[in-house]
Amino acid sequence: MSQSPVELKGSSFTLSVVHLNHSEPNIIREALTEKVKQAPAFLQNAPVVLNVAALTPDADWLQVQRAVTDAGLRVVGVSGFHSDEQKRSIQSAGLPLLTEGKASRVTKVATPPPPPPPKTRIISTPVRTGQQIYARGCDLVVISSVSSGAELIADGNIHVYGMMRGRALAGAGGDTSSQVFCTHLAAELVSVAGEYWLSDRIPSTFYERSARLFLQDNILTIESFN
Repeated sequence: MSQSPVELKGSSFTLSVVHLNHSEPNIIREALTEKVKQAPAFLQNAPVVLNVAALTPDADWLQVQRAVTDAGLRVVGVSGFHSDEQKRSIQSAGLPLLTEGKASRVTKVATPPPPPPPKTRIISTPVRTGQQIYARGCDLVVISSVSSGAELIADGNIHVYGMMRGRALAGAGGDTSSQVFCTHLAAELVSVAGEYWLSDRIPSTFYERSARLFLQDNILTIESFN
């Protein structure tokens, strides 16, 4: 007897589920595109099931499907429908319906946690006039010179191990425990958590010498750290 050209057999697959909480295609496309960018190796062209339990029957299912596809995912079915009207509108758009059983192996899309912010940003080249360097959420270390007209900004501490002639603003996010450390202090402006000195406020005994600046009782203070 010749073998049939096709056979139907039962099987199971692990699929990701996209829970839609909004029916606006542009919002769906933007949100899913961002998630795919976070884990392209896992999500790009991945087959997914749309859970529409939070949506109303009047959603434009063709446009919803297109938004998901534009984001780089492939819709293989729809689950979570809660009324006959919603079921019919989904079927009329040509989308297959799936029922999630108690033992279903279908899982939600897991968004990978963002990488931890760097603890320190290190700059090993001279900071030229007109340059601005911002260390968001961390300390800033410059192991070269900082020219006049350059600006260093850090949410944490600032360390400069060359001639410091520009502006240094530590604790930019309001951290009053931040400090500025310079081996050769000749800054135009130094600031800690918004409290600042212009160059004429820096004591001459610290000019072009090592110094650290910090807040003491909310007052900008300078000391030698040698």
